[in-house]
Amino acid sequence: MTNTLTNPVKVSKVEVLKQKSNFLRGPINTELTDGNPFFSQDGMQILKFHGSYQQKERDFEKNKVKGEESQYSMMLRTRSPGGVIPWQLYVALDKLCDKYGNHTLRATTRQGFQIHGILKENLKTVIADITRNMGSTVGACGDINRNVMAPSAPFKNKPEYKYAREYAFKIADLLAPQAGAYYDIWLDGEVAVTSSEAPEVTEARNRQGTGTAKTNISDTEPIYGVQYLPRKFKIAIAVAGDNSVDLYTNDLALVVITNAQKELEGFNVYVGGGLGRAHNNDATIVRMADSIGFVPVAQIYDVIKAIVSLQRDYGDRHNRRHSRFKHILNEWGVEKFKQVLLDYYPTKLDEVRELPDFKYQDYLGWHEQGDGKYFVGVSIENGRVSDREDLKLKTALREISEKFHHDFVLTPNHNLLITEVAADEKEEIQKILDRCGVLAPDQIDSLVRYSMACPAFPTCGLAIAESERALPSVLARIRKLLVRLGLENETFVTRMTGCPNGCARPYMAELAFVGSAVDEYQIWLGGSFNSTRLAQPYVQRLHINNLEKGLEPLFVYFRNERVAGETFGDFCDRKGIEDLRKFAETYVSEVEESESKGKRKDVRHRVTLSAKSYELLKKAVEEKGASMKDLVETALEKYLG
Repeated sequence: MTNTLTNPVKVSKVEVLKQKSNFLRGPINTELTDGNPFFSQDGMQILKFHGSYQQKERDFEKNKVKGEESQYSMMLRTRSPGGVIPWQLYVALDKLCDKYGNHTLRATTRQGFQIHGILKENLKTVIADITRNMGSTVGACGDINRNVMAPSAPFKNKPEYKYAREYAFKIADLLAPQAGAYYDIWLDGEVAVTSSEAPEVTEARNRQGTGTAKTNISDTEPIYGVQYLPRKFKIAIAVAGDNSVDLYTNDLALVVITNAQKELEGFNVYVGGGLGRAHNNDATIVRMADSIGFVPVAQIYDVIKAIVSLQRDYGDRHNRRHSRFKHILNEWGVEKFKQVLLDYYPTKLDEVRELPDFKYQDYLGWHEQGDGKYFVGVSIENGRVSDREDLKLKTALREISEKFHHDFVLTPNHNLLITEVAADEKEEIQKILDRCGVLAPDQIDSLVRYSMACPAFPTCGLAIAESERALPSVLARIRKLLVRLGLENETFVTRMTGCPNGCARPYMAELAFVGSAVDEYQIWLGGSFNSTRLAQPYVQRLHINNLEKGLEPLFVYFRNERVAGETFGDFCDRKGIEDLRKFAETYVSEVEESESKGKRKDVRHRVTLSAKSYELLKKAVEEKGASMKDLVETALEKYLG
């Protein structure tokens, strides 16, 4: 098949490196024992396919004495389809992060765990231990299919959740690398089998597609070939009405469709989502996935192979900023994409099945599984599993996993579910959580509950601003501001990233901070609470010291002009970015500044209402769907006019 987007003579250095790597072996196989504390640039690129990134301790880099050597370490990420973490694997990860890492685990936004701070000399030991304890890191990074997400809730009386998890595992197996480099390098050729793949998956991978364009192009790597994909490829499976996986942000997303008897009929298919971008580069885009149709379950593997193969053949292999699958959809449009897809899968897709509205679910707190057992959702603020003075989360999870042997499931919003809890175990598990300071959902500030941040400093080499370390204080300041403005009960989805690559999915949030410089953030507004609408850029650079000054006009405008039941994200979307900017430009702060600072006072007129009058006004707002300002002015005109 001719690649119409790429000049095959002109490809990036990474493409040449992949082709010469002997199916992802070199140069890692030689550099592991070369005596250096770091991998070369070429080694770092191939290392990603094995689930690891090389990093520097950037706090140390900033403060090191001239001539002092850099401190290199590795971040290692698990491949955990559907977020399932067997208890044996969790215990192993906990011990490994203490012995070889920085004593913490990091739950990711794609349902995996990360260990930070592993020295190169210990990397093989750690990967081997993970693999022998029912885990894997292959495919957690690199230009291949990433971890396949699925709703985390282990409902036994809702078959659609079982199907979603089942196919997350099957699709992860279908698209896993086949050349064996992972086992050759990290386990000296020993294949650690934790579970065998379904025969239907093996057969589907090995069969050639029925179209004029080939899906299988190599005996060693049937789908990927010697160059694998142009860039990473993200897949998620959702259940109708449950958008806990952020469905629209994925390269490929499926929604489980069942019949009246709750039998699996097939999947609605969505393509072309993606959030990675760069500042001041309009060629990099954020995009929500498009629906392309319904696929019966018997054909789903063939359609997935066809879609991945299309990206393999048409994705840009020269400019890596333009190589994600979303660019094909953005430039072709859905109809052309579906036409080209017929070359790989020559059957027209059925019309998409109608679905209920999607809602966000985080599954915190206690829930029945539907089989007499329970699961409990535990909040992991910013995904960091650690022990500190007021919260011994790491201790709690270690104690529970070792004592009760219950599997954990990570959520796409970096929280964790403890599953398969018997009725007579609930009380003891809750006591452990209470003793270790783990808060129940109703004890967590809702701003914190619905927030996410990427790690950023000090480990991520791409970070240009703080994120995980900054967000707690930012949320505390926002809550204080909301209280001062009479919005103490408001909440919204807040996300923060240290760079524009979007690892915490900021571009779907109601309020997002995207690092643009040291202590400065681009502000995005107008995403939806249920993650079904893209946000829009509002301010290019807001210094963290000006947080309240920058956000107060937005919150005041929201308070005064919202309609009944309207969320902050919906309000910002309804008003539009230009209208929000115009209001902010003419806004005079409600807070009287001290004369000593030379600031002018707010000269607008205020009237204080009694609690009774205010409650009547709130009730009228809810009933009439109008803003408080409009109701008050209308009433005054009628009474005084």
